[in-house]
Amino acid sequence: MTFDAYYSLGVLALAFYLLAASRLSADLVLIGGVVMLLAKGVLTTGEALTGLANEAVASVGVLFVVSAGVRDTGGVTWLAERLFGRPKSAQSAIWRLMIPTAGASAFMNNTPLVAMLIPAVNDWAKQCRIAVSKLMIPLSYAAILGGTCTLIGTSTNLVVNGLVISTAAKQTANNSPSEIANLRLPAEGLGMFDITWVGLPACIFGVTFVAIGSRWLLPDRKPPISNLDDPREYTVEMMVQPDSPLVGKSIEEAGLRSLPGVYLAEIDRIDEVLPAVSPNVRLRSGDRLVFVGIVESVVDLRKVRGLAPATDQVFKLNSPGSQRCLIEAVVSNSCPINGKTIREGQFRKVYDAAVIAVARNGERLHQKIGDIVLRPGDTLLLEGHPSFADRHRNSRDFFLVSRLENSQPPQHEKALIALLVLAGLVAVVATELLPVLSAALIAATLMLIFRCTSITEARRSIDWEVLLAIAASFAIGKALEKTGAADVIGGSMIGLAQGQAWPTLAVVYLATLLATEIITNNAAAALMFPMAMSTAASLNVSPMPFVIVVMMAASAGFATPIGYQTNLMVYGPGGYKFSDYVRLGVPLDILIWIVTVALTPIFFPF
Repeated sequence: MTFDAYYSLGVLALAFYLLAASRLSADLVLIGGVVMLLAKGVLTTGEALTGLANEAVASVGVLFVVSAGVRDTGGVTWLAERLFGRPKSAQSAIWRLMIPTAGASAFMNNTPLVAMLIPAVNDWAKQCRIAVSKLMIPLSYAAILGGTCTLIGTSTNLVVNGLVISTAAKQTANNSPSEIANLRLPAEGLGMFDITWVGLPACIFGVTFVAIGSRWLLPDRKPPISNLDDPREYTVEMMVQPDSPLVGKSIEEAGLRSLPGVYLAEIDRIDEVLPAVSPNVRLRSGDRLVFVGIVESVVDLRKVRGLAPATDQVFKLNSPGSQRCLIEAVVSNSCPINGKTIREGQFRKVYDAAVIAVARNGERLHQKIGDIVLRPGDTLLLEGHPSFADRHRNSRDFFLVSRLENSQPPQHEKALIALLVLAGLVAVVATELLPVLSAALIAATLMLIFRCTSITEARRSIDWEVLLAIAASFAIGKALEKTGAADVIGGSMIGLAQGQAWPTLAVVYLATLLATEIITNNAAAALMFPMAMSTAASLNVSPMPFVIVVMMAASAGFATPIGYQTNLMVYGPGGYKFSDYVRLGVPLDILIWIVTVALTPIFFPF
């Protein structure tokens, strides 16, 4: 190997070490690696930036906007409830998550699937009181495993299939019957379900292993200071609206009994007050539900369809509901309405914001919102336009003003539109009517046209850390490919098999897997395919088993966050470390390796 090849491997090793041993973010580490390769001259400027122009990176970025439209209309909650249900344990949740995800991934590209499910899984984990670190890696692995079941499940399969067609066409053009007979490649490529014979058993074994093994191999990682330890305890009244889908449901059926960080203190009805609320109590139109809990849980209550703040002041605000957010403000001792009730002080008229909850040193406030007498130090939860925070940040009326992220009231009336756009996206991608990027751009545009999300929220929804990390990983892979480092490593491993068909097949899988873990899936497939073809020709055996193992290995990188883009996408949301992937991914890599190498020659003989 050349010095540049050794240098590229050194940069890769350093990146792996920093990801595993430091708390630096993935994007910072990987971009640093690209800068080192650029400074040495291993990569040109264009090659260093090639990841930013990659269709997969652009697709993921646009899909964040589509996800924002589904989230802002409450569609995420609806999807999570319908797809995943209400599990009673983390183990049950992983099963409920992985099976439908793997099934969906078989018929649509797994990258957009994961991009759209990340916010749904995050909300679902919160509602079920399960650490999100128990669910994000299973989400990625299920999408990867499901993608191996059909020809269209992952772009890698399509890349390899394209190589099969082009290789068969070249042999036919050369008019060499002996070479054509030796290759025995289908001129029309693989069928939709040819890989299913191997991919489906691998998926079943993989999902089973992750669902069982995650109990011990995945972290139950919670923040150092739990949200449930928040000393601010708000009292908030929510009203069951007349057309609410909650009417007639019990507290248990409505999902209001075991909410994290908040409890239902009482129900105030026209004819009675229920101070000790049984889970079997049926909700009625106009019920006023008094909740006590932390701010994050109060924000979640605001997103429940059919519940609205009991104060009618929110309907008198000047700004449209879709443009409002929730804001926390601490009352100062110079506030002009100190010592007055919220109603007497005409808070809404003075500040163009409505008070929907009040926290006072952990004290339970029994009055209705309008009857609460304000004191210095009271923390108010307000609904108003985001400009409130800017206008009153330095005001003497409040000690502190801060906007709560992702607190816009959902536009439930547009949830159906958002879900139809999402379903259309899935259908178009699954049937290959349009490329993923084109379909995603159309879906994102429709979300903005129908105002399922605002332009501001669309911009805020894009996770640049994920996009930059994926783009940087493509650049590092390009360096390994360009310098020949990956080629030498792969060729050396194939040479270890010493001419035996089955051992050679196992080594080809292992070499492709190693390339996948360090230079991304599609690059690994393109690199290893010609090696696999030449190996099959030298052994005088059918190349089809080698085609299948290259497909499987290039799509099944589980041991590193950069092995597959979906692994990198869940890295931040799951709060993972590099070692979390190694601990669960290495055994899974070995399992899928064994299953694939054992089954492939049975269905695709040498």
